[in-house]
Amino acid sequence: MQGINVSIDGMEATHDHVRNRQGSWKRALAALHHAKAAGARISVNTQLNQRSRHELLELVPYLAEAGITAWQLQITCPHGNAVDNADLVLQPYMFLELFEALDVVADVCRERGIVLWPGNNLGYFGPNEYKLRRHQKRQSGHFTGCHAGHRTISIESNGMIKNCPSLGGPENTGGSWREHSLADLWAKAPELRYFRERTIDDLWGYCRECYYAEACMGGCTAASEPLLGRPGNNPFCHHRALEMDRQGLRERIELVRGAEDRPFAAGLFRVIREPKDPQRRATEGPVHVDEPRVSRAVQMRGPGRAIEAMGARG
Repeated sequence: MQGINVSIDGMEATHDHVRNRQGSWKRALAALHHAKAAGARISVNTQLNQRSRHELLELVPYLAEAGITAWQLQITCPHGNAVDNADLVLQPYMFLELFEALDVVADVCRERGIVLWPGNNLGYFGPNEYKLRRHQKRQSGHFTGCHAGHRTISIESNGMIKNCPSLGGPENTGGSWREHSLADLWAKAPELRYFRERTIDDLWGYCRECYYAEACMGGCTAASEPLLGRPGNNPFCHHRALEMDRQGLRERIELVRGAEDRPFAAGLFRVIREPKDPQRRATEGPVHVDEPRVSRAVQMRGPGRAIEAMGARG
């Protein structure tokens, strides 16, 4: 073993809350120091959520003291336990402040010799896109779309082959390597071929009309699919938040159905577009709502149809 990555999700109280383990933060930092002393390259992965987003600069000295070489940042995706703790998940309008903070974090990391590595679900196409992705996108300088089933493949403990380790459900599982060769699954399973064959006509909502539609293809599937039931419309986007702000609007998500008790379970959310001015919000209400849509297991191609009777808006 040459390298070790440890998850540290903010400062002590936040990390222990997210991991639901008292003392977890201290043990994670100790693990970094032990691994470094043993000669391993060490790096850290941090979730960005409503608590940890305020603690990044405070966390940097601890990571630098431990001697990390790289720091991956990614948003908390709205599946699994995050659905039961939806108040942790970032609201789309928070991306404005988040990326202002990340711009400063990038400068500090460069000064400290830490490679900042944005996860695929952190983006996209804002004014500091190249600054944040300069180490990972040396040719393009920007996010180039979801790699699930395109450059990425995953295997579950039961032998099932998925298009991404962060995705679950039948729509992302091609079959078992115990029953089929990996080459056959890669070439023939529609669940694995989906991302190689999709077009912008599989996008919907704001993403379908976005200037960056063909380059981005709706961002990270592990962020958008658990949110709205299918990929192709992703409000977790810096460019989108900036465009909403320019129009005097903002977007927020609202939970409409909780998750089942199983691995990678997803709930369903709606995306509410509304005036950013509080008084206008109170008097005018939403200007647009994206309701969740049927999954790709029901309707594989296209934007999908809306799920009916999702309940009243809050």
